[in-house]
Amino acid sequence: MVEQRREHGTAETILDAARRCLLAEGFASTSTRKVATEAGVPLSQVHYHFGSKGGLMLALLEHEDQGRIARQRVMFAADAPLWKRYEQACDFLEDDLESGYVRVLQEMIAAGWSTPAIADKVRGMQQAWYDLLSEVAEEAERRFGSVGPFLPRELATLVGISFIGAESLLLLGFDRQRIPIRAALRRVGQLIREFEENGR
Repeated sequence: MVEQRREHGTAETILDAARRCLLAEGFASTSTRKVATEAGVPLSQVHYHFGSKGGLMLALLEHEDQGRIARQRVMFAADAPLWKRYEQACDFLEDDLESGYVRVLQEMIAAGWSTPAIADKVRGMQQAWYDLLSEVAEEAERRFGSVGPFLPRELATLVGISFIGAESLLLLGFDRQRIPIRAALRRVGQLIREFEENGR
């Protein structure tokens, strides 16, 4: 049992170090050797727990993503108007930018363009998020009879890609005066509120 806890602790230490390296240097410049140095463990421990750089990065993304999906499930299941839940999602975006989660995700999306195993994992994780958004859109359709010209999954796709695109542009440092990303996302919440309060 003590050994099991120690191994779990080592894996967590390595994941924390991988996160710091990824945020500081990006995917391409992060190596298992740098992560091992940052974690203060032998390189062999990184390979023992995660196999390779790809395995380490996938484990990091999965670790980060579990909390995100769990948090969103709780929020979207809340007994609150849809517009309030959407506004909370916008708040979560700010939290995820500040915590570095968005950077980790976007780095892994880019890595997936040339690494099929990473692409598969990222797609699976993103699919879970789109499935959750689809459930919310289906709820809206049940309540209001329709969601305009969109099928629920189409609407969920539009919302999802809006956030993913916003994350990418925010990481690039676009000025809010030239491209008002945050304001545009929040105005969608106003549309949802009008839709709900006016009964469509």
